[in-house]
Amino acid sequence: MKSPALLLSLALCSWALLTPQASAQSVCASDGQTKPVRLMERFTSADCADCWRDPATPKTAPGTAVLDWVLPGVQGDDAPLSAVASRDSAARLQAIGEPMPSTTSARIRSVTPDTALKKSVFRVARGLALSGYIGASIELKPAPTDAKAARVTAWLALVETLPAGLEGSPVKRNLVRNVFQSHWNLREKLSKSEQHRWFDQRSMSVAEGVNPDRLTVIGWVEDDQGRILAAAQSVCSAAP
Repeated sequence: MKSPALLLSLALCSWALLTPQASAQSVCASDGQTKPVRLMERFTSADCADCWRDPATPKTAPGTAVLDWVLPGVQGDDAPLSAVASRDSAARLQAIGEPMPSTTSARIRSVTPDTALKKSVFRVARGLALSGYIGASIELKPAPTDAKAARVTAWLALVETLPAGLEGSPVKRNLVRNVFQSHWNLREKLSKSEQHRWFDQRSMSVAEGVNPDRLTVIGWVEDDQGRILAAAQSVCSAAP
């Protein structure tokens, strides 16, 4: 049975993320933002003490959404960066078929929507942090009806945005704190419409000590060849 705090978090997630009016008041969403045209993923081994401060860290270009994954090291809890390492990072590296780096590696891919997705709206959002959880959602509407385009995987990463200079980092970072993926192959019919959408909503745990004001979500959709078909990043704006 879920705790009262978690149930309340889920309730807030459902209200805030599904209500456009609420988005203007309390939700950080990708609505109205320019969509990224590239996705950069930087993978850093927790064993590498100097990688966080390395001046050769790959930098981003305008229009690029960036994710910083810290991989568990062979030193385990004794690894210099073990405090921010996650098993999600290792799972992501395996999913894209990249080898485990001993230092830092980066992968950049262009966002190339196919014909079936060009008319769809891709959206990500996050709600309020509550009792160690934060609501987040990812949506593509309308869902494509083309059978080939229907075989996609959606990823949603909860990231902590850290400014350049923090702990000596030469670049701004989006440190991945939590992530989930969903295989979108079912369609949900919208009320009063013949259109369909793909939609997922989660209550994601927030690590102790993380500043909720620094949290955002980055989402993307991949096909079964690993091509990025859509990407979006939430932006927080002050309530009117």
